[in-house]
Amino acid sequence: MTHVPARRVVIVGVPWDEHSSYLRGAATAPDAIRKAFRSPASNLTTESGRDLDHEPALSDAGNLDLPHGAAAADAIERAIRLHLEAGRFVIALGGDHAVSYPLVRAHRGLHGPLTIVHFDAHPDLYDEFEGDRLSHACPFARIMEEGLAARLVQVGIRTMTAHQRTQAIRFGVDVIEMRRWRPEVPLDVEGPVYVSLDLDVLDPAFAPGVSHHEPGGASVRDVLTALHHLPGPIVGADIVELNPVRDPSGVTAVVAAKFVKEIADRMLGN
Repeated sequence: MTHVPARRVVIVGVPWDEHSSYLRGAATAPDAIRKAFRSPASNLTTESGRDLDHEPALSDAGNLDLPHGAAAADAIERAIRLHLEAGRFVIALGGDHAVSYPLVRAHRGLHGPLTIVHFDAHPDLYDEFEGDRLSHACPFARIMEEGLAARLVQVGIRTMTAHQRTQAIRFGVDVIEMRRWRPEVPLDVEGPVYVSLDLDVLDPAFAPGVSHHEPGGASVRDVLTALHHLPGPIVGADIVELNPVRDPSGVTAVVAAKFVKEIADRMLGN
């Protein structure tokens, strides 16, 4: 019988927010999420019963040491590709949403055509924002114009401008706006799946520690339900846009850590 190696998952911090358009601070998020993840206030057992505290297939590689300026995106792509080529699935802790572009570039060609499931209040499809084509408002325009994903499904959107609607049509994006989303209905997607989870998909009542508060969003349970019912396999993920400057109670970091646990559980085979 052929031995099938166990899946291995690695957590990698990507402390980059040079392309944030409103507030800086997301670069400090990876350590805040780790602190919540390891907090004695809770434990590392997932909702399926997996104890991540005693899971040898889960590791933490720490934060990437990134240069400033244009070289950072290339450094992210190279570092993540090394993990992928070593057979690890990556959960990346941003950082702002600009990190998704180099992260997805690292995944290209390794898992076949990717389906990206993108949870967010914003579609992040601007061709450029305030003169910046690498803005955190633009990563999915870059991803789709380079053909890095076979399909992009956006969930929880509630700030779609006319330009971004045009972009969604241009790139054939499946947009599930918040007002029409039913989290209990499994998303009609096929793997391999990459999950990009912007914490501002949540209503600010659940996640105040983000740079862009957008009322009318999802609950934590809405997103967990969608993740638990998401067809797999999930081969990569990022959790982005936590801004500890706006999270003095740490509650948003705790929410992010919860998502890390449940995504890791799915990646490991649940």
